[in-house]
Amino acid sequence: METIEWSDFTKVQLRVGRVLSAQPFPQARKPAYILQVDFGPELGVKKSSAQITALYTPESLVGRLVVAVINFPKKQIGPIQSECLVTGFHNEDGHVVLCEPDQDVPLGTRLL
Repeated sequence: METIEWSDFTKVQLRVGRVLSAQPFPQARKPAYILQVDFGPELGVKKSSAQITALYTPESLVGRLVVAVINFPKKQIGPIQSECLVTGFHNEDGHVVLCEPDQDVPLGTRLL
């Protein structure tokens, strides 16, 4: 495994946001949702395409806290521009399990 310097890690802006809406994304090549995630007043609301349909319904996502990378360049995914990358882990079946705080923290808080 390659090691990195602390300065490399600090370049990645991992922030907490709250899912405001989750809509099916039928134009995506793989099943996905379009998420609107609120990162608080300083950072605002950002859009993301997330391939998390196997374990989550749109209704179960709304109001949920998530951890996302917010400083990647915007990425065109079909008709939408994804502005952040919501993070997760693959489970034994290869489905994405969201990375999320287990308690409330202020929106926009940076992962330490």
